[in-house]
Amino acid sequence: MGLVVGVPKETAAGEKRVATVPDVVAKLVKLGFQVAVESGAGDAANFADETYRAAGAKVVPTARDVWAGSDIVFKVRPPTEDEVAMLREGGTLIGFVWPAQNADLMQQLAARKATVLAIDCLPRQLSRAQKMDALTSMAGISGYRAVIEAAHAFGRFLNGQVTAAGKIPPAKVFIAGAGVAGLAAIGTAANLGAIVRANDTRAEVADQVVSLGGEFVKVDYEEEGSGGGGYAKVMSEGFQAAQRAMYAEQAKDADIIITTALIPGKPAPKLITAEMVRSMRPGSVIVDMAAEQGGNCELTEPGQAVVKHGVTIVGYTDLVSRLAKQSSTLYSNNLLRLTEELCKTKDGTINVNFDDDAIRGLTVLKDGELTWPAPPPKLPAVAPKPKAAAVAPAPKGHGHGAGEPMSVRGLATTFGLGALVFLLVGLYAPATFLSHFTVFVLACFVGYMVVWNVTPSLHTPLMSVTNAISSIIAIGALVQVAPPLDAAGSANRPNALILGLAVFALVLTAVNMFGGFAVTRRMLAMFRK
Repeated sequence: MGLVVGVPKETAAGEKRVATVPDVVAKLVKLGFQVAVESGAGDAANFADETYRAAGAKVVPTARDVWAGSDIVFKVRPPTEDEVAMLREGGTLIGFVWPAQNADLMQQLAARKATVLAIDCLPRQLSRAQKMDALTSMAGISGYRAVIEAAHAFGRFLNGQVTAAGKIPPAKVFIAGAGVAGLAAIGTAANLGAIVRANDTRAEVADQVVSLGGEFVKVDYEEEGSGGGGYAKVMSEGFQAAQRAMYAEQAKDADIIITTALIPGKPAPKLITAEMVRSMRPGSVIVDMAAEQGGNCELTEPGQAVVKHGVTIVGYTDLVSRLAKQSSTLYSNNLLRLTEELCKTKDGTINVNFDDDAIRGLTVLKDGELTWPAPPPKLPAVAPKPKAAAVAPAPKGHGHGAGEPMSVRGLATTFGLGALVFLLVGLYAPATFLSHFTVFVLACFVGYMVVWNVTPSLHTPLMSVTNAISSIIAIGALVQVAPPLDAAGSANRPNALILGLAVFALVLTAVNMFGGFAVTRRMLAMFRK
């Protein structure tokens, strides 16, 4: 029989998530594991005990039954002292642990000779680790929920509207920090119709902000803000002063401020001062997503939504739990991918392989021995870019005619064949056909020139064909509108129906040709910086 994976009910105040959902239980069973779930563990996330039973799990009545009877325990929040005491000696714990902030917990787990895999210690710079990255999964949900909470506390629409009762301007949202949570907030606020501005110490995220519909606000101070593992670093005093000045200006103009700034292993930086809060308009909202680590706003009260100086400051620490079903699903998928890496043999056993950089980074205790912090993962060396070889200048030509010129013999042969064809047509074709044939040849020539002289960046196969056809139609319509004079010097005008159709054809072809250029240029402008 395979090892038993236990899923206890979360005991932290306000925590509604569950570490494993029924769909993942079925996949764990296929890997060879047995699954034991505490009764009621998924109730807060709308996963009933019956759904766990149907997926193949055993539902046990108490937490002690889960902890004592499981070889591996899946958790969301770090375990309490009582929960550690119930852990089987030599057992394995997988979940959020935060070893830097929980030194006492680490000692308690070591005393139980436990093997602990802290999902928060995953080396996120490894591309193959993305499927196990619970921090990213949860941050995306919290960023989305932050905007929802801000909209709930805000007294107006986020999007601008024009109604019979008057015009409603869009809300102005400023987001401090453009990490995963910040980007999720940017996308959500922009989709709701708000005017979104954002700032981050890392200049490389500017394009990501713009791509989600926001405007990147740069601090007028040159300093690189990237830290290890994709996180931001603590900036210099000069940068912080310039940043505070910029935040002060944004606070006066913004209706909603969402702060997301966190630095691993350090308190959350204070970005929004009490003076900035006083400068905001009454009815404005601040959502401090760093409230659990002390907050980015000086007036934040963790776990509370308070009104100070007419501004609502939301300091909820359970944003992810407010979308318990979605967050539980994503989190359990992250743990499933980790379990698949631990159980490559699919026989219900695990191998904590330290040769795997991802597993090594996750493992903070192995059989009671402290293995944290892990050494930096071995990233593949990035080869230096080779110097571009000198490229000979291409011969100039019209549009797409940049090839080698035709040889004298080839040119003479082509003209000879063309002359022979035209001679045969002129000798043997009926007189009525010659006039139409002349128009056709002229239209083809004009169409060819129209296509060949198009700017190369605008020259798509579709435009090539449509321009050629449109030019042929245009020449034919012009001949119908103004036919050539006969021998007597008078024009044989067509009837009103033919004349009307010719004019209509001219209008459509003009729209097609000129509109095609305009649309294509606009599309190309989207890809230019």
